Amino acid sequence: MATDTILERRRELGDFIRAQRERVTPASVGLVPARRRRTPGLRREELAELAGLSTTWYTWIEQGRDVSVSPSALARLARALRLDRAQRSYLFELAGKRDPDAGAGDDDGLPAAVAACIAAIGTPAYVLDRSWSAQAWNPAAERLFVGWLDAPPEDGAERNLLRFIFLASGARSLICDWELRARRVVAEFRAHCATHLDDPALHRLIDELRRASPDFAQMWERHGVLGREGGERTFNHPRDGFLAFEQVTFELAGHADVKLTILVPC
Repeated sequence: MATDTILERRRELGDFIRAQRERVTPASVGLVPARRRRTPGLRREELAELAGLSTTWYTWIEQGRDVSVSPSALARLARALRLDRAQRSYLFELAGKRDPDAGAGDDDGLPAAVAACIAAIGTPAYVLDRSWSAQAWNPAAERLFVGWLDAPPEDGAERNLLRFIFLASGARSLICDWELRARRVVAEFRAHCATHLDDPALHRLIDELRRASPDFAQMWERHGVLGREGGERTFNHPRDGFLAFEQVTFELAGHADVKLTILVPC
């Protein structure tokens, strides 16, 4: 990163946390306000104490100096500043650090309006959660994905996209160029997992697939990494014959780990 860009990020980080500090009232964090305060909001020493930081070190951050800021320190600072999801994400982006709590709270369930929106889409559409299990889908997606979305999962298992691709008997005949698509999905999933390396549920899913599917195990060991992108998706449907779609994927605002995928007929 260019030196000018680094300096600009440091200045913006300092300006941002100062602006947030000035918005936090002493009463909101349990401090008795003094009769006269020279600055609005919290003093630097007050915020530093709330975040478990030294006043000097915190002051240097506000001043845009070249100081090392750990993710855990940023997390404490975010909590002390009462940052919301967007503000917290902005803080970590400016600092160039990964949020250790990224995605926490994204499994609280989808808003009812999201399910209603998906149902209103005329082409196949579905929502995947952090583990790439389907949380919502419309009738068009249910008809298209035979063996995945059209029937209850076996043994209470979730409708997981990876389990379908690698373990369902009909996936190879439904998905055109199965090996190419499967290899890409594995690489996309590995890139997705990079922000959740400590998630036990993801580790259990990966271990299960490696044991149950030699193909998955081989593809996983290649360490391929790809972003989840659009492009043509083709199927040999048992009832509707050959089908071609253009895939478009969106992230759901307020749910960083939730992905909405829409398949538009070509």
